[in-house]
Amino acid sequence: MAEDKIKVYGTTWCGDSRRARQFFETNHIDYEWIDIEKDPAAIKFVEETNHGYRSVPTIVFPDGTILTEPSIYTLNKKMGLL
Repeated sequence: MAEDKIKVYGTTWCGDSRRARQFFETNHIDYEWIDIEKDPAAIKFVEETNHGYRSVPTIVFPDGTILTEPSIYTLNKKMGLL
């Protein structure tokens, strides 16, 4: 089920999670931050999505696509900024 807001699952200590958040903020793209260390359901979702691994950031887009640990280039391409 697609939702209208991008969801970023991550942790505060992860550099890739911080870069993803900074990307969305710098480009004024609305998103929801979900700290998996504070949300057991989020941990379960990330593990199920990533074959048992807690790979972050895991980013869910309104169209239903999911990117795990994407590069800034990949995010730019996904958001149509390239």
